[in-house]
Amino acid sequence: MSKRYSGKCFCGAVEIEVTGDAVAQGYCHCASCRSWSAGPVNAFTLWAPGSVQVVQGKDNILSYNKTPRSTRKWCKSCGGHIMTDHPGFKLVDVYAATIPDYPFTPAVHVHYQEAVLRIKDGLPKMKDMPKEMGGSGATLPE
Repeated sequence: MSKRYSGKCFCGAVEIEVTGDAVAQGYCHCASCRSWSAGPVNAFTLWAPGSVQVVQGKDNILSYNKTPRSTRKWCKSCGGHIMTDHPGFKLVDVYAATIPDYPFTPAVHVHYQEAVLRIKDGLPKMKDMPKEMGGSGATLPE
């Protein structure tokens, strides 16, 4: 049986559950993620859509599309960020902080050319995105 991890927005009105293991985990340094997260870097966990369920507060979720590639979702009561749908990639990004008990084990930094906070952790630093996700696949030095 697959492991399940629960998470919620800042006020707890929206609760989610993820099942199994994330497809990928890492850090995004792009300006959009930094602005959205209000931080110098955003920690992500990517999941197959069927592995992410809203178990409470579905009617409390609002969304915004800055681009057709992403639908960002948050709680309308507290503004707490929940997840971002990436339909073109067939993935859902559940922010690592949203599921605090999930064993976050990042494997990559993406959009590192936009970094405002350099992190020396030995992980690959992608200039933009992996080739299979439409990026150059190029890496940068730490």
